[in-house]
Amino acid sequence: MKIVLIANASASSVTARTRVVIQKALSADHEVELAETTRRGHATRLARGAANGGADVVVVLGGDGTLNEAANGVAGTETALAPLPGGSTNVFARTLGLPEDPVHATAVTLDALERGSIRAVGLGTANGRYFLFHCGVGFDAAVVAQVEKRGQLKRWAGHTLFAWAALDTWMRHYDRRSAHFSVAFPDDDVIEDGYFTIVLNTDPYTYLGTQPFRVAPAANLDSPLSVITLRSLGPTRLGRLALSTLRSDDGVRSTRWADARDDVNDLTISSNRPFPYQLDGDYLGDVTEVAFTYEPEVMRLVVPEGRHVPRPGPVL
Repeated sequence: MKIVLIANASASSVTARTRVVIQKALSADHEVELAETTRRGHATRLARGAANGGADVVVVLGGDGTLNEAANGVAGTETALAPLPGGSTNVFARTLGLPEDPVHATAVTLDALERGSIRAVGLGTANGRYFLFHCGVGFDAAVVAQVEKRGQLKRWAGHTLFAWAALDTWMRHYDRRSAHFSVAFPDDDVIEDGYFTIVLNTDPYTYLGTQPFRVAPAANLDSPLSVITLRSLGPTRLGRLALSTLRSDDGVRSTRWADARDDVNDLTISSNRPFPYQLDGDYLGDVTEVAFTYEPEVMRLVVPEGRHVPRPGPVL
């Protein structure tokens, strides 16, 4: 196979030695070209160039942000995507069941390639950009923005930085007294008082250390989107929500202050004042509207053989 290995040298778990070891392992039975990212958005251009150049697979060594960019480069083409965990959280790679060590994950990926374990999967889009596992609107996007302001600490602090940023954002950097946006669904149902919405393509939402944070168990790669909207950021309610999702696999259920829906093909979040949003853990700025759609079987994905994958499509 012709493989392009896209590596982000700035990612938390990526070292020069790791890149060399992985490139050598991939090169044992495949034609491999190494391409390193140098700026934001570069992985999309590299992945699109690889697809246009006839690459069979784009292997991505980096965090979820780099992986998202690469997915936007290969979606809609015959080139498959293969993630290797190189960031601080690696939500999508872990959702697929890949080992957290990138070298070990490479061995699993090579086995999947040998078996031809490549599947067509669906992705969500937000304002035309694909996302692999989720888009966060409101509070969690504000948290990601605070983390990115301290990008140098992300490599070393990891989950501790995110926990600190969540508390700091809740206390000082996000309005908890008034609603931020409305959420409109195709059946003309509208939630007028949204504080925080997560649109999910897979489950879990994220990981707290080794613990999966499951808010929408029905979210998977072969069905439309799941949508969770919180109508309050009160500390008691947030605490109960966090404990319930960590203690059980039932996810968030609809209540007076939370709305939970599955199998959503499209929706629009809008406001007369800007609100933050993030895709796959990458802060994209403040907007007044985000339009979502679900695109079935739009990307080919290398799936670890025998690993847990949320209801994937057929093997191609």
